[in-house]
Amino acid sequence: MMKGMSPEKRTQMMLGAPVSRVIPRLAIPTIISMLITAIYNMADTFFVSQIGTSASGAVGVIFSAMAIIQAVSFMMGMGTGTNVSQALGAGDEERARRYAAVGFFSAFGLGVVLAILGLSNIDVLVRFLGATETIAPYAKDYATYIFYATPFMMCSFVMNNLLRFEGLAMYGMVGISTGGILNMILDPIFIFVLGLGTSGAAIATAISQFVSFSILLFMCNTKPDAITIDPRNFKPTAKMYGRILYIGFPSLGRQGIASISTILLNTAAGVHGDAAIAAMSIVTRFIMFINSSIIGFGQGFQPVCGFSYGAGKYSRVREAFWFCVKVATVLLVVLGGTAMLFSEQIVTVFRRDDAEVIRIGTLALRLQLSTIPLWGFIVMSNMLTQSIGYGARATLLSVARQGIFLIPALLVLPGALGLIGIQIAQPISDVCTLVLTIVIMTGVLRQLKSMPDKA
Repeated sequence: MMKGMSPEKRTQMMLGAPVSRVIPRLAIPTIISMLITAIYNMADTFFVSQIGTSASGAVGVIFSAMAIIQAVSFMMGMGTGTNVSQALGAGDEERARRYAAVGFFSAFGLGVVLAILGLSNIDVLVRFLGATETIAPYAKDYATYIFYATPFMMCSFVMNNLLRFEGLAMYGMVGISTGGILNMILDPIFIFVLGLGTSGAAIATAISQFVSFSILLFMCNTKPDAITIDPRNFKPTAKMYGRILYIGFPSLGRQGIASISTILLNTAAGVHGDAAIAAMSIVTRFIMFINSSIIGFGQGFQPVCGFSYGAGKYSRVREAFWFCVKVATVLLVVLGGTAMLFSEQIVTVFRRDDAEVIRIGTLALRLQLSTIPLWGFIVMSNMLTQSIGYGARATLLSVARQGIFLIPALLVLPGALGLIGIQIAQPISDVCTLVLTIVIMTGVLRQLKSMPDKA
């Protein structure tokens, strides 16, 4: 929401305005972007679910492949954006422009590689991701067009992060939201009117991603207050890639581990039939919707954190962190409590004609909602450590919830407890992650408190 603000005034606001005012101002457009993205993900699940239970399961299966794509995208976007914000906080705009170009063009190249690998191995891939015999044909149809859009999808993530870390989240919101709304409009047209089925949902997503890419590129290269993405600034060095990867790796770890846990979840649920896969897919997408609001709010914190840390304003970093933890926890209590009351109705919206999907999904959703209030401290801790360049600790926090604790739970609990083991795996992981986060953040916050602010 800092549209039209000069770089000098933007820096002044980042470093001087009350955090209770500047963070919500930055967060609102990001929250809107995240929620619209989550809504169109749910829209895909909703419309495809009308085709049948197996088709609904296919969206859940390919979601893990999309998570891998997003993992690499977030790594490049977060690593690039953090370096840009720290460079701007230190007054080095030339370094910021170089990082922007390196991040963008590297992401496009990686996207091409992932697309080629995915398309050339698509049959093996969908089975590896947990597709059953009946789900595999739908999953293959859906995945094909997702891979075609991969380079543009990855660059969109990078540009959105660049704009956000520059304090220009409104521009990012326009690009992401336009694509998301278009996706929701095209889904029913391609799936039902044109009769393209699951392929239609994927084509709608691919077109929407390209539209978002085009708008974001226009914003970056035409707005005077944004860092321009210029191929002449593409002058990568090993040191630059090292900093991007070091800072961005927690995002790769978080998203990459999430995709592995999703594969394990689909495999474990597949033992109980397509209904179990479909139910857990619906729950995952809905939980993502709530999580998006917290991620979006935290992303309003990250530019302030990066600018303040780069300028040596360490007390401001701590102040912003605790403000975000408090607000996020209250928001999660409200959202989680409301969703808990309507859990059965939420699952029923997606698969009204399948009582087994509703039964499995309702209990799973209620169990996951029970630990949602813990996310406020967990998510903000991860964002703080990543934004100030504490890469090792940020990586550990980022992989804890979906990896260190969830993967063992998915490997052990389903065999010991059956279906309920799948449903309780995530809540158990959340509690364990909170304990680890408290241990790590005690040291981080103590260290920040010992660092005097620079004049």
